[in-house]
Amino acid sequence: MSDAYIALADGRVLEARARAPGRTRGELVFTTAYTGYEESLTDPSYAEQILTFSYPLIGNYGVRSERFESDSVRPNAAIARELTDDVAEWLAGEDVPAVDHVDTREIVTTVREEGAMACGIAAGPDATPEDAVAEMEACEPMSDHVDIGAQVSVTEPTVHEGGGDATVALLDCGAKGSIISSLTERGADVHVLPYDATPEDVADVDPDVLFVSNGPGDPENFVAAQTVVDEFAGDLPLAGICLGQQVITSALGGSTEKMAFGHRGVNQPVKDLRTDKVVMTTQNHGYTVDDTGPLEVTQVNVNDDTVEGLDSEELDVITRQYHPEANPGPHDSLGFFDEVLELARSAPSVAAD
Repeated sequence: MSDAYIALADGRVLEARARAPGRTRGELVFTTAYTGYEESLTDPSYAEQILTFSYPLIGNYGVRSERFESDSVRPNAAIARELTDDVAEWLAGEDVPAVDHVDTREIVTTVREEGAMACGIAAGPDATPEDAVAEMEACEPMSDHVDIGAQVSVTEPTVHEGGGDATVALLDCGAKGSIISSLTERGADVHVLPYDATPEDVADVDPDVLFVSNGPGDPENFVAAQTVVDEFAGDLPLAGICLGQQVITSALGGSTEKMAFGHRGVNQPVKDLRTDKVVMTTQNHGYTVDDTGPLEVTQVNVNDDTVEGLDSEELDVITRQYHPEANPGPHDSLGFFDEVLELARSAPSVAAD
């Protein structure tokens, strides 16, 4: 007898084994990463999603908090072929449902063929298939989570000192910790501001560069961040990663669209159009830039030609759709942070009135 059920929007209910009990729902997605499960499970960009690991064994090197990207588990639930006791106990302690002993190849194939979809999970001694179906039917589309930033952002400004070589105002739309450390390790002081910070909040920092972080959900719902970008565009260098690229593009007159199943994993090839060099990248996003507005496409995904990098010399903008800081993943693109700080150090700052 199964003690866990996974209800899919296509009508199927899969049986599984409960490793951490509970009932939940979310958008079903998958990652191809074969290491870095701690980083993935604490990545704020997975908020309101159910994360399936395509790699069959998750947890074979334990759980260490120093590898976390935030202070809590972010997906609503985790699915794997096999979870070790370390990971199962961690997720149970975080009240995050987790299930295994399910054919994750079938789940991954379903998402690739039918797209990311609503999913419901019921796990534990009293779970029933009907419970999972009820959760799935109550699942909201990602674009309906209009204030998802509040789930993952700081509520008050915080400062991470790196030596004072440059001052970065970072809009925290769900920033991974390694983005902040990638900047502080290069000598920058990073002022982390809430996702709904105002232009006045940014001006008070008197930054050398405005940085928009990664984050979950639909970039069109981050209206406050777009307002800040619009206010400083042309006067202050702008940089962004993942959702940050999308927010900056939308603020400058471009547009975004939802992808069928997104890019999530550590093996996405990206080609730089200026050098013809291909690097392997870490990615986690379900939306992409459709119309780039005034920005120039500098990098594209080798697999599907989606936009991976945007620049503007006139506006002092540099953005990347992938995660240059990796964690998990290859470090091929860490030089992005050097480029951001070169912009910061060469441009005049914007002082508060």
